[in-house]
Amino acid sequence: MKTSNLKTLAEFKEEFYGKKGTEKRDNLEKGFEQFKLGVMIHEARIEKGLTQEELAIRSGTTKSYISRIENNVKEVRFSTLQKIVELGLGGKLELAIKL
Repeated sequence: MKTSNLKTLAEFKEEFYGKKGTEKRDNLEKGFEQFKLGVMIHEARIEKGLTQEELAIRSGTTKSYISRIENNVKEVRFSTLQKIVELGLGGKLELAIKL
């Protein structure tokens, strides 16, 4: 009987990117966090029924800046992120530190 070759996400990351704390793994995790942020902005914008241009106008930035954030091309400054969330989306930005 053949056994399954399925792995958990944690097992996959460790096998292909190394253990937590290694440079390759840290780069993967950082990239994922940036990607996740772009997806969250995109989903919130769609939920509010806004175009990228409308969100940009509300938050005092440009459509291309919003697009670059949503597509994980641009790192966003905290102050700009706060404007996008609070002024543009009418939301509340929460920040947490996990140790």
